[in-house]
Amino acid sequence: MSLSQEERNIMIQLEIERSNKMMAEFPIYIANKLWSTLVNRMYYAVFHAATALLIKHSLHASTHQGLYVLLSKYFVKTGVLSNEEGRLFARLETMREKSDYNCYLESEADEVMPLLEPTKELIFHLNELSKK
Repeated sequence: MSLSQEERNIMIQLEIERSNKMMAEFPIYIANKLWSTLVNRMYYAVFHAATALLIKHSLHASTHQGLYVLLSKYFVKTGVLSNEEGRLFARLETMREKSDYNCYLESEADEVMPLLEPTKELIFHLNELSKK
């Protein structure tokens, strides 16, 4: 099923809005020292921003790994996104999976907080690319 340009634009906007809402929640998790929840929200904020970019380019991923593969193939390998941005997305996904699926693993401030600003920058960059 292909989308009209209008439908694609609506979906892009909804994904960007979801990403921005999640990013707006970051201070709540920081204030409450909910590091695993923060990692989860950081990952999903990037996930939704990346999904918007894929939609803009008529690409679709049906899995998290598929999203990473498409982002790498079409945007990191072509230089639109930096290698560091690609590695950050992969690292966030790994951290999220560990904290979401292993009850005995908790993320800690010293591993999460250094990723906060780069994550915000990546979200802004993805959102800007989706709006162009």
